[in-house]
Amino acid sequence: MDNKALYNLSYGVYLLTANENGKDNGCIINTAVQIAENPARISISVIKGNLTCDMILNTGKFNLSALDNTVTFDLIRRFGMQSGRNTDKFEGMRTVFRSENGILYLAESTNMYLSCKVIEHMDLGSHILFIAELTDAIVMENTPSLTYAQYHAEVKPKPKAPETEKKQYVCTICGYVYEGDEIPEDYLCPLCQHGKEYFELQ
Repeated sequence: MDNKALYNLSYGVYLLTANENGKDNGCIINTAVQIAENPARISISVIKGNLTCDMILNTGKFNLSALDNTVTFDLIRRFGMQSGRNTDKFEGMRTVFRSENGILYLAESTNMYLSCKVIEHMDLGSHILFIAELTDAIVMENTPSLTYAQYHAEVKPKPKAPETEKKQYVCTICGYVYEGDEIPEDYLCPLCQHGKEYFELQ
């Protein structure tokens, strides 16, 4: 199966943020969809191992900032390739503000944010699916939203040429390089937590 086929589904790229007991955290997702209009409802799915997922399960609320086509890979790396369990992802950031629900939202490289209240969730195996109602929605800029395809083509750095004789497998999600003869069946990328099927031999 060619997992690259999934890149041709039309996704956006988003910063998902949460707050629990005074701690802020966020992660990058590409799985946000409007599923109803009246009342307005959206769905998101989040990797179960993410701290942000645990915080949303515990608090029942989140913010979602739509990244636009001015975003840099540094911002993607900050929120998508390290764990909030051992680092403060917001440390030193001056371009975030707190909305009425007490959760931070992004004020750069984004064209809108949504505040949401969870009304239902479902365990999908690797991810938790959240169904949520909008409690607020703010347009920030008129810049075009970044698509998942644009992220892969224009934002994510291209893998470097191999410098060793070892086999190198590159994660198609975040670019992490695994070196070795074969990737173990239960292997998870240490950066983005995706499995063996998302790695390609270079």
